[in-house]
Amino acid sequence: MDIFRIEGPVRLSGSVNINGSKNASLPIMAATILAAGKSTLSSVPYLSDISVCGQLLSQLGCKISRSSNGDLCIDSTVIDNPVGEYEIVCRMRASICILGPLLARCGRAEVSMPGGCAIGDRPIDIHVRGLQELGAKIHLKNGYIIAEAPNGLKGKEIFLGGAFGSTVLGTANVLMAATLAKGKTIIESAACEPEIADLANCLNKMGAKITGIGSPRLTVKGVKELQPAEYKVIPDRIEAGTFMVAAAITAGELHLHNCRLDDMMAVVDKLRNTGITIDATSDGCVVTRKGPIKTGDITTQPYPGFPTDLQAQLMALLSLADGNSIIIEKIFPDRFMHVAELNRMAANLRKESAAVIIAGVKKLIAAPVMASDLRASAALVLAGMAAEGTTIVNRVYHIDRGYEKIEERLNPVGAKITRESD
Repeated sequence: MDIFRIEGPVRLSGSVNINGSKNASLPIMAATILAAGKSTLSSVPYLSDISVCGQLLSQLGCKISRSSNGDLCIDSTVIDNPVGEYEIVCRMRASICILGPLLARCGRAEVSMPGGCAIGDRPIDIHVRGLQELGAKIHLKNGYIIAEAPNGLKGKEIFLGGAFGSTVLGTANVLMAATLAKGKTIIESAACEPEIADLANCLNKMGAKITGIGSPRLTVKGVKELQPAEYKVIPDRIEAGTFMVAAAITAGELHLHNCRLDDMMAVVDKLRNTGITIDATSDGCVVTRKGPIKTGDITTQPYPGFPTDLQAQLMALLSLADGNSIIIEKIFPDRFMHVAELNRMAANLRKESAAVIIAGVKKLIAAPVMASDLRASAALVLAGMAAEGTTIVNRVYHIDRGYEKIEERLNPVGAKITRESD
């Protein structure tokens, strides 16, 4: 199991290219199930989650390959095993997004229940309810979701709101299934995240008829079949936000290429309020910090609100602010396992129910810490670059799920990160 050895403090300066979005790539990969033939996806990052998704599709019968230029090629001509096995699904919760397209194409799907998650409870009841509204018969057996629609799916008006707002993967599942349903489907309270808009745009390129993209009301006119397509995935806004914080926490200056600020207005606003300068460029932005870090008041919300996937990274930054800050987690109220680890590095954080009170300190001090999930691990890497001394981050396989070779991209701009085998 690998670890990161991080020497700090450092100041980052230079240019970083933002990769394609992991959270857009995964449902788009699942969408290729809907069209028999070979689809080609560009800007899909090399990540362990992408590899797991590829293994899952291969198990269904798809053929997966990478071309010489890095494009991901998925040949879904044959789907002869519409089963998402536990051994793969348990490794990545996003695996559940094969349920909708499998059901729509094959008339039957068996997908293992995803199981628990380090960031808190993530039920799939809304996924199931949405597919049932389309006419699917669904029951549970031995830990598997058994979904059947032998006579096809039928369009309907569906409300997808939940206790914590819209559901991204639930919207993806119902949207993909609705493209091949008979008649018109209206999805109300659909997730508005850029990754869902990217999925919808990809589906339209495959021949779907979806309108209202980017809004909470999606209208889908079902078609008889979809065709394979070539599609380029959008840049990863969470990776971009992480590198923005990297520049800020090290009092550095980073030029981020392939970054869409229009997808990140809540993040940009909060960072600017903490004293960070973000200047737009033709293909991204320049992020600079020259003065002290100001305090912040952040509440995570569904898009276009502040993303939960950047909560941990902002917490690391605000731990060095001049005064008291607060972060309230409205998406996953238990997503605070990084609090104890940041406190090991001399941060002053106090969890109060679904909030964390942050009393800024003048410096962080290196310590051995343990990554608990993908975004928490990113926060610990950021803190390690700002801390005095040598920080050891354990379980860095978490960060490999969502950041492609992060140490090889940060070291050229001033970081001192070494990957070692434990």
